Amino acid sequence: MTAVTPASASLMPSFCEGIQYFGDAWPDFETYGSNPVIDEGMAAIADPTDPAAVYQTLLAADALRYLTLQITASKASGHPGGFASSVEAYASLVMLGHKNIFTEVGHHAPGFYSAMFMDRSLEKMGIETVQELRDRFRERHGLLGHLSGQIPGLLGPAGPLGQGQHFAMAAALLHRDKLFPFTVGDGGLGEPYIVSSMRHFHTAYPEATNFLPVLIWNGYSQEHHSMESVQTNEGMVKFWKGNGFDEVILIDAKEYDDAKQAGDYVDSTAFSFQKRLAFMEAVLIATDQAARLALGGKLTILILKQLKGAGVHALGAKSHNLYAHHTLDNPDIMAALKGRSLSPESWDIVRTNLARAGGGPAAETVVTEFVLPLPDIAGLSLEEFPVAGDPKVSTTAMGKLVGQVGHIDKRYLVTNADGNEASGIGNINQALKIIHPTDDPLYNQSPNGQVYEPLSEDACAGLAAGLALMGSRTLWCSYESFAINGLPIWQTVIQAMAELRRPTPSTITLFTAGALEQGRNGWTHQRPEVEAYFAAMMRNGNVFPVFPPDANAIQVAYEWGLSTQNKGIVITASKSPLPIRTTFAQARQGLTEGALVLQEVKGAKTVVFAVVGDMSLIPVFEAAALLEAEGVGVRIVSVMNPRRLYRPHDVAWDTCAEPDGAFMSDERFAEIFGADALVGVIGGASGMLEPVMLRSMAKRDTFAWKRGETTASAGELMAFNGITAEALVKRSLELIH
Repeated sequence: MTAVTPASASLMPSFCEGIQYFGDAWPDFETYGSNPVIDEGMAAIADPTDPAAVYQTLLAADALRYLTLQITASKASGHPGGFASSVEAYASLVMLGHKNIFTEVGHHAPGFYSAMFMDRSLEKMGIETVQELRDRFRERHGLLGHLSGQIPGLLGPAGPLGQGQHFAMAAALLHRDKLFPFTVGDGGLGEPYIVSSMRHFHTAYPEATNFLPVLIWNGYSQEHHSMESVQTNEGMVKFWKGNGFDEVILIDAKEYDDAKQAGDYVDSTAFSFQKRLAFMEAVLIATDQAARLALGGKLTILILKQLKGAGVHALGAKSHNLYAHHTLDNPDIMAALKGRSLSPESWDIVRTNLARAGGGPAAETVVTEFVLPLPDIAGLSLEEFPVAGDPKVSTTAMGKLVGQVGHIDKRYLVTNADGNEASGIGNINQALKIIHPTDDPLYNQSPNGQVYEPLSEDACAGLAAGLALMGSRTLWCSYESFAINGLPIWQTVIQAMAELRRPTPSTITLFTAGALEQGRNGWTHQRPEVEAYFAAMMRNGNVFPVFPPDANAIQVAYEWGLSTQNKGIVITASKSPLPIRTTFAQARQGLTEGALVLQEVKGAKTVVFAVVGDMSLIPVFEAAALLEAEGVGVRIVSVMNPRRLYRPHDVAWDTCAEPDGAFMSDERFAEIFGADALVGVIGGASGMLEPVMLRSMAKRDTFAWKRGETTASAGELMAFNGITAEALVKRSLELIH
């Protein structure tokens, strides 16, 4: 088709300012393209076999291809190839009225941005023309290189592969009347857990089939052939059938190829125009069928098999991303844009259809543009244990509250990789029941339970964090030692929450059975280095690791977490009975200020023990008694909420949605931590003590985790790591003398 410059284009819609090339109208445009196929007041095409619907869906596909390539080339940066092979499926979903679309492919971002531009969603951030779309691509206050929570109309973040299904399943659980497709690439299919997480979800919620994986099978990953490229069509169908899918709908572009392209993966834009329309019709009909099946109770997957880079500047893995030479003046870029160029009238038709589809722009219609109403849980019944009374299990005390929340909020979900009872929170299972198709009172199982227990930390973290991002309350429980396997999705979500344009419940975790309780299990169960992960994330501004020193403090911590929004709250506590050291009032003060004084004894010189955790307090209190006998003053401080102990300029709190700028003042810090010597003590990673060590002017040292070993008791394990009363006393005396 002949490409023309904007200067010679007539009747150019104002939003088209910045389009590099226009083309002639397609054949039969007057017949099939002159009037929008989605009438005013409609939300979708009426019939996927209607020739006008097919024609205009293909127009939409090429419009998205064009914009994806032009905006990436405008910055000589970005990823056009993967989305280019998906556009027939994406355009079909939208034209059929389905706009609640997720992706696990962060590199599809420029395609999703193009779609949000065409349906007018990006007008909410001041992007009204293609020129503005180009200018703000890959800019800090614009359209980031990977999908973000701050872009109008986009439901979830995308960047790390293997995560999109979590968001789609979470949304499907909350909104049973809507379809939640998500695109997944065959390159990304090799990421862990995608299929297993869907399989467990389907077993737990067999009726929630209203999420639709859309596999973009294009033969390549980022820099080479995908491992799935050697699979046959029959083998691919068997794979999904073998993993519990009722319906597998596969559309292979090869079957429509009249250009005699070599290989199993072909570019549909190289077909004759009539074959392009035939392929588009097949995809549109298949997408409609898949959507109806998924909404009708059948676990379904739609597979689009088409060569990566279809219709852009290169093919295969070479199309994945642009390099510095891929500017708008690059011959390959210019040729591809001219090949995909549309007439001004065509652009107008595409925008009208996409803006009307789904009932309006995605930024005004998709589920994440609204705050999900939640039941009021004010007035939870906390139980205050007497200080110095019988030892209590912190996790069990919190578990009682969790049960109350679940009884009030029927959408509330607790996730755990099959270990609640082992973590001292069996009362959660008793109160809320484990979701399982086998009803068994002995194991607290019920098909209608609220405790989700796959043997996968990724699946636990994914559904819990995904539901929180979608607006629902959840709790992810795990052993501290195993949590690392679920943290990638959790980190993605809390970063998205920091950028989100709406309030949503914080994603809360409970990590139990820390290293100090796992000596007998050997070093495989002793991995408190995960605390360093959270310690680093505290500087993000919306991540709050909390270390309640006892069963009273943990109740206060959980109550607070439930009241917060757009944060990552990490509660770490023991499953062993431990002394009660705080009142509710003290715990609330410690949570608010960041730390609280548990014991103070005056002396000629004073040592402060800054302690993170509960079990690590045991040798500290022993050391305090020994120092007191020698006339040394001791102040034991529980570092309950270390994020509050940073200085405001240490943390990016003011860049976060729902910002929290509460920090301990210098005067209060000096009052609590001021001494002749300061000794930080933690049974985990020393990084969690950074805020204290950063601000203290005293002589100071740190006792922290070094390495795991098989031991018979917590005390022996602490001793192996040098955390003993004798060692604490010795170092304290060295510091003050």
